[in-house]
Amino acid sequence: MEEFLGNYKRTKLCGDFSLKDLGKNVTAMGFVSKYRNLGSIMFIDLRDRSGVVQLSFLEASNKTLFEKASHIRNEFVIAVKGTVQARGKENINPNLKTGEIEIIVNELKILSKADTTPFNIGDANVNENMRLKYRYLDLRRAELQKILILRNQITNIVHNYMSKHGFLHIETPFLGKSTPEGARDYLVPSRVNPGSFYALPQSPQLYKQLLMIAGYDRYYQIAKCFRDEDLRANRQPEFTQIDIEMSFVNDVNDIIKVTEGLIKEIFNKTLNLNLKSKFKRITYKDAMNIYGSDKPDTRFEMFISDITHLVKETEFKLFKNNTEKGHSVRGICVKGAANFTRKEIDELQRIAMEYKAKGLFSIALKEDGISSSIAKHFTDEKLNEIINSFDAKKGDLILIVADNDQVVCNALGAVRIAAANKLNLIDKNEYSFLWVVDFPLFEFNEEENRLVAMHHPFTSPLEKDLKYLDKNPLKVRSKAYDLVINGQEAGGGSIRIHSRELQQKMFARIGLTDEQIKSRFGFFVNAFNYGVPPHGGLAFGLDRLVMLISKTDNIKDVIAFPKNQNAQCLMSDAPSEVDAKQIEELSLVIKNKN
Repeated sequence: MEEFLGNYKRTKLCGDFSLKDLGKNVTAMGFVSKYRNLGSIMFIDLRDRSGVVQLSFLEASNKTLFEKASHIRNEFVIAVKGTVQARGKENINPNLKTGEIEIIVNELKILSKADTTPFNIGDANVNENMRLKYRYLDLRRAELQKILILRNQITNIVHNYMSKHGFLHIETPFLGKSTPEGARDYLVPSRVNPGSFYALPQSPQLYKQLLMIAGYDRYYQIAKCFRDEDLRANRQPEFTQIDIEMSFVNDVNDIIKVTEGLIKEIFNKTLNLNLKSKFKRITYKDAMNIYGSDKPDTRFEMFISDITHLVKETEFKLFKNNTEKGHSVRGICVKGAANFTRKEIDELQRIAMEYKAKGLFSIALKEDGISSSIAKHFTDEKLNEIINSFDAKKGDLILIVADNDQVVCNALGAVRIAAANKLNLIDKNEYSFLWVVDFPLFEFNEEENRLVAMHHPFTSPLEKDLKYLDKNPLKVRSKAYDLVINGQEAGGGSIRIHSRELQQKMFARIGLTDEQIKSRFGFFVNAFNYGVPPHGGLAFGLDRLVMLISKTDNIKDVIAFPKNQNAQCLMSDAPSEVDAKQIEELSLVIKNKN
């Protein structure tokens, strides 16, 4: 029979016992992590979120108690009373925080028995689907508990920092209006308004701007957000962001000063990383030209070089179009990679082609000479000129892509990261912080054959570029900024549009009709009729920050109950079918799935 707790009161968490408790009568509770019955003495490792403490049962002291303890198995939940005692020098466990002491037990309650678990708690090498199905068991692992405790620590830091800087924590609705302009919404049918739907928020963007219009001046929220999109290692259908907005700002520096301070506070208090100097900044244009990415990993040097001018006279078919507008030939020099195998170079080419490159051309400077499939297209003089432009030496490998600028930069950016990982050029213990600024206001969507907002349609353009808005909109830069940490976009934001006329023009430039504007954003646009302070903000991805600080590359590790790659919860079987009555109440009809 499992027992009740009764009047037992826990003295402290398992991992908090120490030599300071010697001789004290204490009460401890937790899960049985391990048991060892040696005949006349039995040891049990008792575990909770704080760590493990060793319990000792002596047959000679209490046979009845010893017999009761002999029935204990892993994951039983127990409570004990006993005396803290020092371990002998030969029995000290340096790997445990409590390794110098043990509790000699004189009372035991078995609160809950446990069946044999489907996998060993603590074994990280278990099939992920199995771990997600029994997530409550997986969450008992010390590694995951440390990460979720870290997450809690970060949210506490955020609350304290934002409050200290005059921000108000204000919650915004989960059930809102669908404003399709970006990722796909999760829709929620309304029972009381048949045929109508709410949308779960992709972000609190409109609400936080409305709070500025409402005069709350400084807002923040640790906000749950939802996006119905394809998943990957660092993406989930529901995620959390640290959402920030402030009024009477028109300069990106106003936002960056406050939010950079928050990031420094988080890294200082979680990793004891004292970040004193200002984070580096780079424009979007330079980031793409130098690193091939708008979220460059700057922990290593491997820069892109533009050789378009050197090969403009070539007859080589794939380099030949370099005189066309927007076409370029660029490359990177991978130091010490001349001996990459054909297979390794083919893998880099596969990565480049994922970014629509037509090919990846190589020049290997080997000890016995130059090896390159494109050497035949150039004179020795021209080939050496190309090699010298990369400052390449014997042992180096030059990799080149020729296409339109966007394809070239994206492909080389991906190849750069892959080559660096192959050569272990990235110090995984280093943190590199970088602000990327002056993003384009628009980009061209080829599938829809129209301009779209690069960030969102509420982003303010740079005043000096307003002259291009009508006739050359792709030349307009925005007051947008992203914080990049170790090649990951940790957060981003912008100064917002506060002018009625400019907001209308922005909607028009991305092809929205007056009817569409009214239908999607009518309540928001109407608010502009009643006075709008200049404002701006930023959102950090809380999940990604926790990933970066805990050094995990899987977002599932930092969320208590995540979904799998098909957006399913294997533990609860969500999403699931519902009763026909519920479907009828919502005035819905389910198509035959077959």
